[in-house]
Amino acid sequence: MDVNADYILIKALENGVTIIGLTRGKDTKFNHTEKLDKGEILAAQFTENVSAMKIRGKAEIMSKHGKVNSEG
Repeated sequence: MDVNADYILIKALENGVTIIGLTRGKDTKFNHTEKLDKGEILAAQFTENVSAMKIRGKAEIMSKHGKVNSEG
């Protein structure tokens, strides 16, 4: 894994925000789950195994492409 690869920041805007990493391949599966409380930040990278992330709850997602808020 390239530690200098692009990453995203996820900031919880409420308690209990869930981030789910989804795998690549023929069958998409849950790879990893994190739960954040209000104000906590998670820095995450896509890898050979993780190709998508699902975010449940109100959060601010920041990347080199800009910023977006999830609505819960």
